[in-house]
Amino acid sequence: MNLSKKQIQHLKGLAHSLKPVVLLGNNGLTEAVVAEIDYALNHHELIKVKIPTDDREVKQLIVDAIVRETNSIKVQTIGKTLIVYRQSAEKKISIPKI
Repeated sequence: MNLSKKQIQHLKGLAHSLKPVVLLGNNGLTEAVVAEIDYALNHHELIKVKIPTDDREVKQLIVDAIVRETNSIKVQTIGKTLIVYRQSAEKKISIPKI
């Protein structure tokens, strides 16, 4: 699923008031963390993930792995916070048409 600029802007607005649901620990991105992100996406559709690293390359690798493993869409990365979206069967969030 590809989102237009307008749809991404809409999701950014919705995510603004959200708190991070998943916080990566010292072990980094483990299978348990990916499973927790997957569960949170099923439940909320739009979540924030806190990635505690200052290394941009490592952070980008983690972001890419999260998006790939959870089959989600990266909405935005701000500092150490990643916003991801994946539509669930219930379609809780309505996205404007293109």
